[in-house]
Amino acid sequence: MKRIFILTTVLCAFIYTSCKHEKHAEEAKTKFLVSSPILKDTLIYKEYVSQIHSVNHIEIRSQERGYLQKIYVDEGQFVKKGQLMFQIMPLIYQAEMLKAKAEVNFAEIEYKNTRSLADSNIVSKNELALAKAKLDKAKAELALAQAHLDFTEIRAPFDGIMDRFHTQLGSLIDEGELLTMLSDNSKMWVYYNVPEAEYLDIQQQVKSKKQLEVKLEMANKQLFDHSGTVETIGADFNNETGNIPFRATFSNPDRLLRHGETGNILMPIVLKQAVIIPQKATFDVLDKKYVYIVDQNNVLKAKQITISHEMPHLYVVASGLSVNDKILAEGLGKVKNNEKISYEFVSFAKELAELKNIHAE
Repeated sequence: MKRIFILTTVLCAFIYTSCKHEKHAEEAKTKFLVSSPILKDTLIYKEYVSQIHSVNHIEIRSQERGYLQKIYVDEGQFVKKGQLMFQIMPLIYQAEMLKAKAEVNFAEIEYKNTRSLADSNIVSKNELALAKAKLDKAKAELALAQAHLDFTEIRAPFDGIMDRFHTQLGSLIDEGELLTMLSDNSKMWVYYNVPEAEYLDIQQQVKSKKQLEVKLEMANKQLFDHSGTVETIGADFNNETGNIPFRATFSNPDRLLRHGETGNILMPIVLKQAVIIPQKATFDVLDKKYVYIVDQNNVLKAKQITISHEMPHLYVVASGLSVNDKILAEGLGKVKNNEKISYEFVSFAKELAELKNIHAE
């Protein structure tokens, strides 16, 4: 009997010790991390959908009617200013020029003879003037014939990249028919639209004459190597959309950007004394954002907040929080409103300072 009593006592002590360890382990598991928002000057980048255009993008059209005799370039080829691209069969225009040259020679001989007679007072000055007018007319017709002949050679008006051909070798083309397109991609114009409220913020932010620098995110989500500058802003707002067009210019020395591409303009916006929290400290209820505030009794209170800007892993809070509030940083799915917790306070300042998109001004 005594042996049974001792065994029972030992067993109870063991159970009590195990329960005590489990209770400590449970308390350790339910200790949460709590922090406070930080307040600092911040530089963010606002995204705008954009269209990319060449500074010069023109149609190359025939100026004369005839058969396309030769093509000296290829689609996608880089050509230099003045380089011969197309040749329209010139035989008719060569014949017209030869005829015009013969008429000039005849008019010159006639004018010289008339002038000799006029010097001897054999013919009147009016006849000399008439001979001079015939010579001038012949020279004008020769210049016109030369121009028509020159138009059979189509040369590049500037350095650029050829687009696809719209006609083939040997085709009969009409005057004004489209042959190809030519793009000067040394610099690119990037167009995007800015809402009225953001336009006013930008104008107030950039009060100096210094041009605003922007970045370009290409379609593959990579940043273009060169920054651009906002050089022009449209004169009028679109009454239907409430937007105003901006144009930024980017240097394109490697010809990576092409006419017609799309991308996103990243425009820098300076936020003074912004209230910043981690995204992981928030949760959604319908279309509203909330955080858990820890009150003076260590009780969680759900509080609605509004977000003004979103950054990677971070939110800029427009209203609902102050830097003195304590918010639950982790474990939001393990708690509920009005629950009392034990916590450890940690600072987000070091973590936020290491992120590239946060800069102290």
